[in-house]
Amino acid sequence: MTRTRSRYAPDHGLTTRMVTTMFLIGLLYVVLVGVLLAVLRGAWPIILIFTGGLFIAQFWFSDRIAAFSMGAREVTPEEAPELHGTIDRICALADMPKPRVAIARTDVPNAFATGRGEKTALVCATTGLLRRLEPEELEGVLAHEMSHVAHRDVAVMTIASFLGVLAGIVTRVALWGGFSRNRSSDPVGIAIMLIPLISAAVYCLSFLLTRLLSRYRELSADRAAALLTGRPSALASALTKVSGQMARIPTEDLRKAEPYNAFYFVPAFSSKESLSRLLSSHPTLEQRLDQLARISVELARP
Repeated sequence: MTRTRSRYAPDHGLTTRMVTTMFLIGLLYVVLVGVLLAVLRGAWPIILIFTGGLFIAQFWFSDRIAAFSMGAREVTPEEAPELHGTIDRICALADMPKPRVAIARTDVPNAFATGRGEKTALVCATTGLLRRLEPEELEGVLAHEMSHVAHRDVAVMTIASFLGVLAGIVTRVALWGGFSRNRSSDPVGIAIMLIPLISAAVYCLSFLLTRLLSRYRELSADRAAALLTGRPSALASALTKVSGQMARIPTEDLRKAEPYNAFYFVPAFSSKESLSRLLSSHPTLEQRLDQLARISVELARP
């Protein structure tokens, strides 16, 4: 899944996890659709068309929807010369084609990447991030985001999240539609009653799989960015600065950003007690800083 011509350090552990996640997600998807087909036999054409249409829409449009939802606006080199210049340097270092460059006008200091591959990739920084970071720190953050593009894990996370979305929809439809209130004791009635339970189980498993992959991929991107730029200390400084600044952001802004944490460089939490912290898509700040410290030691060795 990693481009062989990219100078980003390959991560075979990430590749293995992506393949495993896609296999298990696909297996769960087959189980979910199979249950729906077995229960609602007469409606199989509608089920296949609906699930197939959702999958295609998710694959082709989810990155655009995510970028739009997070307020990303594509900018030209004339509009954002510093941002474009940094991206150009990283592309030269990594021997990668240049992605589309965007800015999101929000004071939440963050960055993210979307896209199914290098040809459709978009890298976005917020105005809050651009205002707070020094050039070396910004380069580290953007190198981190470009690593997601090079390793293709952005595309995998997009596809992997589809099943959880679908299972959640099926669960809500089943509950709101009164499937669980069907009191029939025949096999069909019992099967229909099981739909929300099976869908909820699939959603939970899909959520856990994507979270486990997401935490590893963030560590992988940190390592790849540090090795590419040769300045792990700059990335560590950016991580510390951005994480510290999150506490100063208004709760309302953090709450708006929180649903998109899986895409962000640093997660945004609206409260210290937020359940999202326990189920975070990112490793802890301490884990990320410890890894960057070890890389600094490795690079300092003769």
